[in-house]
Amino acid sequence: MKKLIFLLLIVASPAAAELPADFDARVEAVRKSAGVPGMAIAIVEKGKPVLVKGYGVKRLGSDDPVTPKTIFPTGSTGKAVTVAALATLVDQGRIGWDDKVTDHLPGFQMWDPWVTREITIRDLLVHRSGLGLGAGDLLFVPRSNLSRAEAVARLRHIKPATSFRSGFAYDNVLYMVAGQLIEAVTGKTWEAYVADQIFKPAGMLDSTSEDTKRFATADRAMPHARTSGGLRGVGVQEVLDEREGTASSAAPAGGLAVSARDMAKWIAIQLSHGRTENGGTLYSEAQAREMWTPVVLRASPPRPDYLKLTRPLFDTYALGWGVQDYRGARVITHGGADFGFQAVVVLLPEQDVGFAIEINSEDDQLLRGLMYELIDHYLGYSSNDWPGKFARFKKETVDRELAGYQVAAARPVKVGPSLSLARYVGTFNDPWYGNIEVTHGKAGLSIDFKSTPRMSGRLEHWQYDSFITRFDDAKIEPAYVTFGLDADGAIEGITMKPVSPLADFSYDYQDLHFTPVRRPAPNPGGSDEPVAVAGR
Repeated sequence: MKKLIFLLLIVASPAAAELPADFDARVEAVRKSAGVPGMAIAIVEKGKPVLVKGYGVKRLGSDDPVTPKTIFPTGSTGKAVTVAALATLVDQGRIGWDDKVTDHLPGFQMWDPWVTREITIRDLLVHRSGLGLGAGDLLFVPRSNLSRAEAVARLRHIKPATSFRSGFAYDNVLYMVAGQLIEAVTGKTWEAYVADQIFKPAGMLDSTSEDTKRFATADRAMPHARTSGGLRGVGVQEVLDEREGTASSAAPAGGLAVSARDMAKWIAIQLSHGRTENGGTLYSEAQAREMWTPVVLRASPPRPDYLKLTRPLFDTYALGWGVQDYRGARVITHGGADFGFQAVVVLLPEQDVGFAIEINSEDDQLLRGLMYELIDHYLGYSSNDWPGKFARFKKETVDRELAGYQVAAARPVKVGPSLSLARYVGTFNDPWYGNIEVTHGKAGLSIDFKSTPRMSGRLEHWQYDSFITRFDDAKIEPAYVTFGLDADGAIEGITMKPVSPLADFSYDYQDLHFTPVRRPAPNPGGSDEPVAVAGR
């Protein structure tokens, strides 16, 4: 019966349609309207690339065009590559999807010993561990001096937000665990294994998982973002420093740089259930089915009426892929974001069509708009101007949040701080993040996040015993830093939260709780000069 339904779906599905004659002009118009410097698109129909093309420029202010070989960091779209790497090990009989993680990583620990004992490889990949949204992302965002092994070791200190396997909350740190597991099983780093067992047999020769190779590649896109308008995402487009992005330790969660030419090869392999263009097999049909089999339900966020068609009736997560419906069709997709880049990969299995869009900015409205425009085309629907509608949605969202932010920013309570500034000085520790250091100098208080190179700056008093970080690197999302006092007026803890309502969830300041490692000793003489001692 299942086979009959599958055949009926194939028969009922419309044949792949040729791209409109004005498609290139349409892409260029949408790109320029959104202010995106450069982008690349790969489209595959029935196993063959029908479009592999670059648009715009690699860097704002230059005339160096994006080409089919230009590599773009593609963020979390790379989770599917980590899953494919694991699939090769399943095919070899070296692991099973439902093996306990500790069978292969004996030292691995979660907060809860029961979860440590029960969590499986499949659990690592489907965001149902009980961790909160983006939990632990500050271990590698915006950058880090921690190794992947050290970041994975610190996972045992992250408290769960919900019970194990009770729901969906997107995370990245467990894909770092998957990367460590591949190394433990194969003796090769995740980077080396992906290069040898995925990129090489797939013929994806432009792409890389290593920063050194990426930065040595001349044909690469540069990152851009809007940071001049008070909140990230607001203001004029500007070039970012490409070396200040996400730490490479998080690469198994989304650290690949991929060209449109290689994206076409990757999409063809996905649609052919693991077969490569030269007749080889990257992974088996059985593993292809596992990758696309839904495991966890996830909630679809509300959208205004003019976007209601884009809200799925069912929305699920499989192994490194989202699986949902759109106008009755099955859509398998995953988005990705990195420092100054965004990407999306979309598969329409019943239509035997897939495509990828990569941009060198953070303007997601273009990405989502073109995504639905292409899906409509291949499902046989007329144009709906999705880019225009998503641009409207983005503007309404930003305007609303910016207005609220400006109102709040204009009205702090003029009370505090409770202590002389020198009494806020000390070294403070959060068990999973590590240390921060608060110092006092002529310019006032300063803060330094010790696990994140160059994440330091002034602390500007806000209200009561709360301060705002004014980082030397203005591209880092600012945080409210609130000092808690004990009955004797000594600092007993520090909590944080993002200042911007538009801050990416990876700035998970709200999950931090610092307690003193060293702080000033009480000074009956009244001097404000700090004296670093253990304890109070």
